[in-house]
Amino acid sequence: IAHRLIDTFGSFSGVLNAPYEELLKVDGVGEAAAFLLKLLPASARVYMEDSVREGVVIRNSEDAYRQLRVHYVDQTVEQPSALFLDAKHRVINWAKTGSGSNFSSEIIAKTLVSMAMKYNAVYIIMCHNHPSGVALPSEQDCIATRTAQALLKPMDTRIVDHIILGGDDYVSMADSQRYKMLFI
Repeated sequence: IAHRLIDTFGSFSGVLNAPYEELLKVDGVGEAAAFLLKLLPASARVYMEDSVREGVVIRNSEDAYRQLRVHYVDQTVEQPSALFLDAKHRVINWAKTGSGSNFSSEIIAKTLVSMAMKYNAVYIIMCHNHPSGVALPSEQDCIATRTAQALLKPMDTRIVDHIILGGDDYVSMADSQRYKMLFI
C-alpha cells in the first residue's frame, strides 16, 4: 500500500498533503488509514511545537527560523505570529497575532502591543507565512512592520525582525539589504 501511495502522489509529503477523498481511491486504503494519514502533519506540528522550549536564545535569523518554522508545518492560509523575547534575547513565548488572511496591519500591531505588555517583552520577531511558497516580503508586510514599530516605540519594545516563511524557504527582512533600514 505504501508503494502505491508514493507512486500515486509522488512522495511521502505528497501522500500526507493529498485530499482525504483521493487517498480513499488508492487500492487498500480505507477510511481509517486515510484518516490517520491526514492526522500525521498536524500531529508532527504539535510534536515539534512541544519540543520548542521557552528560554532559547535567539542570536540570529536562523535561530528564529528554527523556532518559528515548527508552527507552520501544515498551515495552508497566511498566519501572522510573533516571538516575544526578553532583554537577553531569550524566547518568552510564541503567539499567533492574527488569523488567516483576514487581518490588517493595524490589528496585528495592536495585538503585538497587547501581547508585548502581557509578556513584558523587550524584543519581538514578527513572522508570517506565504502559502504560495514565495517568501518575498510584500509592501503590506513593510506597512505591518512600520505600524507595529510605531505603536511599540513608546513602550521601549523593539521589533528586531520580520520573517516571512514560504515553503522550505524564509526571508529575514532584517538581514535583507532591501529591508534592513526598517530595523535600524
